[in-house]
Amino acid sequence: MGFFRRFTAAAALFAASLPTQARAADTDIPVSALTSELESDWTSVYYGKTPLLLGNDGAATGGWLAWNLDSATPLNQAHAETPGRIKIVTTIHGRDDDKKPVGLAVSIGQPDSVLRAWELPDFKEVKSARTTVLGDWSALCSWKSATGGDYVYLFGKKEAKVFLVRKDDDEHDYEDSRIVEIQTFTLPVEASGCATSPSLRKMFVSADDDKDVYVFDLTESTAAPVISKVGEAEDDVTGVAVYVSSTAGIDYLFVAMKDTVAVYAPPFNLLGNLKLVGHEDIEIQGLSIYQGSTSKYPSGALTYAIEAEDVTGFGVSSLDGTIQTLGLKVNTKYDPSIGCKKSSVICSACSDNGYCAKNGKGIECSCFAGWQGKTCNAYTCEDNCSGNGECVGPNQCKCQDGWGGLHCSFVLVQPVAETDANGGDGDDPAIWISPTDRGQSRIITTTKSEQGAGLGVFDLSGKLLQTIPAGEPNNVDVIYNFQAGDRKIDLAYAACRADNTLCLFEITPNGTLATIPGGTQPTPDKYKVYGSCTYRSPTTQKQYLFVNAKSSQYLQYELTATANGTLATTLVRSFFAGSGGQVEGCVADEQNGFVFIGEEPHALWRYDAEPTDDPNPNPTGVAVATVGDGHLRADVEGVTLVYGKTKDEGFILVSNQGVSAYNVYRRQAPHEFVMTFTIVKGKKGGKEEVDAVSNTDGITAVGTGLGERFPKGLVVVHDDANELAGGGTSAEASFKLVPLENVLGAEVVKKLGLLDQVDSDWDPRAQFDR
Repeated sequence: MGFFRRFTAAAALFAASLPTQARAADTDIPVSALTSELESDWTSVYYGKTPLLLGNDGAATGGWLAWNLDSATPLNQAHAETPGRIKIVTTIHGRDDDKKPVGLAVSIGQPDSVLRAWELPDFKEVKSARTTVLGDWSALCSWKSATGGDYVYLFGKKEAKVFLVRKDDDEHDYEDSRIVEIQTFTLPVEASGCATSPSLRKMFVSADDDKDVYVFDLTESTAAPVISKVGEAEDDVTGVAVYVSSTAGIDYLFVAMKDTVAVYAPPFNLLGNLKLVGHEDIEIQGLSIYQGSTSKYPSGALTYAIEAEDVTGFGVSSLDGTIQTLGLKVNTKYDPSIGCKKSSVICSACSDNGYCAKNGKGIECSCFAGWQGKTCNAYTCEDNCSGNGECVGPNQCKCQDGWGGLHCSFVLVQPVAETDANGGDGDDPAIWISPTDRGQSRIITTTKSEQGAGLGVFDLSGKLLQTIPAGEPNNVDVIYNFQAGDRKIDLAYAACRADNTLCLFEITPNGTLATIPGGTQPTPDKYKVYGSCTYRSPTTQKQYLFVNAKSSQYLQYELTATANGTLATTLVRSFFAGSGGQVEGCVADEQNGFVFIGEEPHALWRYDAEPTDDPNPNPTGVAVATVGDGHLRADVEGVTLVYGKTKDEGFILVSNQGVSAYNVYRRQAPHEFVMTFTIVKGKKGGKEEVDAVSNTDGITAVGTGLGERFPKGLVVVHDDANELAGGGTSAEASFKLVPLENVLGAEVVKKLGLLDQVDSDWDPRAQFDR
């Protein structure tokens, strides 16, 4: 591989010198210590006078915590920060004027997308470092350059951002540091793990549900790096870490896979596997390595997020003996705070806002993000703040009233209520319209986690009326006027992940749910259900159920009932949708015979919803919008439809999870983009605040007037990180309620007359002759 040419020869000589058994070692490695229980994803370590293990708190109060790495089980907690739910945290190392270790803990909050930094070892927040970075971020690593520059790499939905931690003047501490964006570049995958190799000056990256490991060069440059596949592990990778060798040009890559950590020498030569033992059904992720020497860990330690039959939290394993078994030389003298003494590539000739390079005519500048000009002395804003604001700093927009989000391109919308917190991990909701009193309509939500798995029913104020168990349902939809024996009934339908079945419940006249004979329908063996939606044919009046798998395979079932009202299903169609990426959300246009499908990493698609005799498993779809087209952003999640007064009027709404926003498209082909909106903090009853929506997933909407509360329709959305009034985030899910007029009738888009194209009297039981 060309990108390893500088050290391939040394690596080959090193590998040849290893004993045969060392190159193929398989070693059990016990779990040496554990933290108290919490929801865990990611670890980092700090090389202070007291070494620390840092990990995220993915639920409850949210935030990150630090433990004394060298303490006994359960590890002694040294500190906790609770800015809201967090997935990732990393550390930066330095030395103060007295050569004592100092550093930073850096993380980004899910509720507000603010990148924050805290001084170590004092845990004092550096408020000057706060930077808002919209996105759904899944990996975070730091790098100290040869010039001593401290960089942070933030990875998310097929993109990465690079930041420089800038200190004031020549200060060695981080007290008044700022975090400055350098550049954004694309990735071939959504990263779930990263690790820096200081000797090789490489960044290794892994992805969810992927065996491949990727690599790129670490350089102080504004040019996007060239990303290559370095190798393929034996199983899906759940984390990567680097062990720094005492031999120049050779670092070792540790690759986590469920309960095993494979160790590789460069470029990707397997030395052996470390199997975690001591608990049943161990799964680890978020790997990191501490290479210092302590009384408990004389050869260093491996740290990770762990989940087992009796454990959920963070774990530590001693590397003592393990490093030696692999045939490696222990290197506990590694110090991440030490950089080279090369001169900085940032200079005053480029206004300290770019990298400097000498050419035949003098200095050539490469400007940081948000700066431009020959000397990088003029700031600029992306898309000139979309024409909806004023550029007041490097990529800093002062938005006009009613606008916000990415460079002032999102319409700001306020919720008026939220559902009571309920269950663990929520997802997609549905709205049931009452046939007798629309003000008594109901909101049905899903809980797809084991905690509280099932459906919840709420009134239009958000009050919880009922919960009913189900097998981890993901999406839910309503079927109206279904003929079940001698009755016409309404049904709630969901795909249940726990047992890969189709789950159906009867909706009673007061809007609560009840079990029904035939309410659990099977899918084929080894088919793993994921998302779902419903479709009623306008030509045959037949009722269909769509279900999909992550593989993008859709199954279409006809739903029928026996004479006594027992439900039954018949598979009538199987096809693959999208371009091969993971699919989930979908919605049918029951007047035009379409189904709209969200392919999370790539696009929003339209397919014919009618089953045919065509055996082609890959029908041709129409890409309504694609990720990267300037409007649609990954992940493409929930999809819903607001009906208009004719079958050409109305709107498609789709959630952009990565930026906590929603796109609106016209129902009529070619489905013109209309607007993007995001849901900000609002007022409930004029007093109590309703928090903003973040990392949004499912969405549903109707244009039908629902009594006094929502006379022009309602939008209900999932909120992944439900913020608590006293701080932190709730361990239980909530859904936000937004009047449709706040979206389509927002002041800044009112001139478009969007609300006039919605049927406020739309009746799902009579939308066409049934």
